[in-house]
Amino acid sequence: MRKVVSTKNAPAAIGPYSQANIFGNLVFTSGQVPLIPETGVVVSGGIEEQTQQSLNNVKAVLEEAGSSMEKVLKTTVFIKDMNDFAKVNGIYAKFFTEGSFPSRSAVEVARLPKDVLVEIEAIAYI
Repeated sequence: MRKVVSTKNAPAAIGPYSQANIFGNLVFTSGQVPLIPETGVVVSGGIEEQTQQSLNNVKAVLEEAGSSMEKVLKTTVFIKDMNDFAKVNGIYAKFFTEGSFPSRSAVEVARLPKDVLVEIEAIAYI
């Protein structure tokens, strides 16, 4: 059975979707952009600050679902400019434990919601 996840610790959905869904013991997050949850405003700064905020938002959604960053199996990272990949990796590595890094895809995209620089989604277990 499916359960919808919603938390005020991550930005509210800006369209017809849920922050995450739980199915069985898996959590599927929607893509998290670097919005500050309290204001809905894009975090100030560049790719590093935006990556940090996006991952903080993923973390908040997972925790609301009863999971954690340590239980992430797969992520997808959508990047506006692949030249920023090394900077994204630097921040990303702080959220995951070496030796148990999740599987990941990284894709350069033409445009993201609110013209942000990065969006990150995850699949985790509970």
